Amino acid sequence: MLDESLLDAPQGLADADRRGLLRGAAEAGARVRTAARHAAEAGVGDLKPDGRPRAVLIAGPGAAATHTADLLGTLAGPGSPVTRLAPTGVAPAAGALRWELPGWAGSVDLLLIATPDGTEPSLSLLAEQAYRRGCSVAAVAPARTPLAEAVSGAHGLFVPMAATPYDQEEPLAASSPGVFWALFTPLLALLDRIGLLAAAPDDLEKIADRLDHIAERCGPAIATYSNPAKTLATELADALPVVWTEGSSAGPAGRRFAAALAELAGRPALVAELPEALAAHSALLAGPLAASADPDDFFRDRVEETPALHARVVLLRDRPIGGLTAAPAARDLALSHDTPISELEPEEGGELETLAELIAVTDFAAVYLALASGA
Repeated sequence: MLDESLLDAPQGLADADRRGLLRGAAEAGARVRTAARHAAEAGVGDLKPDGRPRAVLIAGPGAAATHTADLLGTLAGPGSPVTRLAPTGVAPAAGALRWELPGWAGSVDLLLIATPDGTEPSLSLLAEQAYRRGCSVAAVAPARTPLAEAVSGAHGLFVPMAATPYDQEEPLAASSPGVFWALFTPLLALLDRIGLLAAAPDDLEKIADRLDHIAERCGPAIATYSNPAKTLATELADALPVVWTEGSSAGPAGRRFAAALAELAGRPALVAELPEALAAHSALLAGPLAASADPDDFFRDRVEETPALHARVVLLRDRPIGGLTAAPAARDLALSHDTPISELEPEEGGELETLAELIAVTDFAAVYLALASGA
């Protein structure tokens, strides 16, 4: 059950935030600025690339690396394929995970390593393997870790992860906003430098400004009725989120939101992109999870019953209404099955700014849902 009174009690939220999630979301803009400075100090701006890599490989544990690869692949487009190297192993522990380069990887490819840990032996071995194969290597990880030494030994580029003192005090969740932006920002700067996407220093500053703006709108001191993230959290309190996305960069934002709901708040969610989402989830909205599937019976005693779980559509769009859009059809399908719908659409701006806003609002919503439900 969601404790809605906690959402409007800033001190109560702070006391419940044992993992530093709300703090990480509020400080996302500062993390971007610090990470961009670390990238500049590491020499990203001084690189003289010989050309675009044939492929970009990304390795790292957990959701942060997965989301980073998803977003970079979307932003880079088909020019150089971005592939995440999924780990194998018997447990998600640093010493148990294993990564391997594909057999075709060689001197025309780029290996990126992103991890909030840096002690994974297999990632150090991966950097050495890439060096022997002739791959270029770059990594973002905490400073003074075994991975930092391995990347330096492989003549690669190492960028210290933007960290705060409390990162050492509390376990870092892979879906934490602070972890994500600390890993994602230096890789944005690097891929801008080698020409795979456009993320100049001014663009990174605009991302930080937009994140600061969202922190002001969605912060714990802002009441629920005027706070879009708290409002979304209350709307999803007893619902199965069905996340529909429209627009290229909204897709990764929606997948990140679904992962954050599972990891941070312990809530399942489904995600799909429009217009195919309409066919993929049509039967779901017409089935037992639809709000209309269990009409309210006034005479039924519900005191001892757990509230039924019904679907709620969350529509994320990265472009304004107009032009070719499936949003009206999405609304019609949801409402035809009495399924409520929540919509998020960013303010105008560049692709990176609007993407940052979608991620920030949904990150705040997942954090509020986690804290208010005691996850």
